[in-house]
Amino acid sequence: MWTPQKSRDFIDPSVLASLAGMPLMARRPMRGTVSGRHTSPTRGSSVEFAQYRKYVPGDDLRRLDWRAHGRSDRYYVKEFEADTNLRCCLVVDTSGSMEFGTVPEKSNDVLSKKVITKLQYARRIAAAIGYLAVGQGDAVGLSCAAEGIVKHLPALRNPSHLRAIFDALEEIKGVGQTHLVEVLHEIAETTRQGAMIIVMSDFFVDPNELRACFEHLRFRKHDLSLFHLLDPMELNFSFGRPTRFLDMEGGTAIFAEPSEIADRYQQALKEYLDNLNDIVKQTGVDYHRVSLDEPYQEVLTRFLTRRATARGVR
Repeated sequence: MWTPQKSRDFIDPSVLASLAGMPLMARRPMRGTVSGRHTSPTRGSSVEFAQYRKYVPGDDLRRLDWRAHGRSDRYYVKEFEADTNLRCCLVVDTSGSMEFGTVPEKSNDVLSKKVITKLQYARRIAAAIGYLAVGQGDAVGLSCAAEGIVKHLPALRNPSHLRAIFDALEEIKGVGQTHLVEVLHEIAETTRQGAMIIVMSDFFVDPNELRACFEHLRFRKHDLSLFHLLDPMELNFSFGRPTRFLDMEGGTAIFAEPSEIADRYQQALKEYLDNLNDIVKQTGVDYHRVSLDEPYQEVLTRFLTRRATARGVR
């Protein structure tokens, strides 16, 4: 497997080594370009038997099952599963809100004064998934989304392409407003059918608008996964004194007493998360809600394990 030569703070070799034995599997048949480990929607040659079908003129005579012919006096052809590679498209939200974070960074299990932001967490997840995909012969691409697609690298299988992915991840900054809905519709149309699309975002948009995106991606036969990144402060709203709340995407600031708005905030958050949960279940999205105080290695282990037990079937 290709090994990154340049030291980057969002790549932990020990984490990559611990995940290396876990395959990144698609949940549905993929349309690749070469032989690989993922189920294909077409039939081909492999060791895994799929089904019998009646012989038609032009079929390869070597695939005739003569035992079945002896039993039924009819000609049947054996079909086998075809395995292929996949195209993994990483989508990282780079809007201004992704620069928020309050969880102290850990170095050798020692807390530092630095905090980890949503964007830094997204970098780590994207880099690890890209590394695993390239290592198993799959193609990886990257799209950075804010007010549009601000950076795009097409999915390629070349291991050296992974360096370009890492370079792009290292350079991105959280700036501007979230136009994630428009970006996901664009990706659904411009990405060839049957890709694995993995989105890392805080999803600060109306869940009802996301429903149409998810249905669009599903219609285009994409395998969609979401990493919903939230800071513990956003989930707990544990502010102890009057606070000036800034809109990191350019809106107006609000000065408020947290105790007076905490109940309404928690109710609005619950309604938002419940609505989003209903939508991802109805649209068949692989959804992972992540708190930034959770080690990303554990998040990825859970993600890969779930996929390995839910490999795509026809």
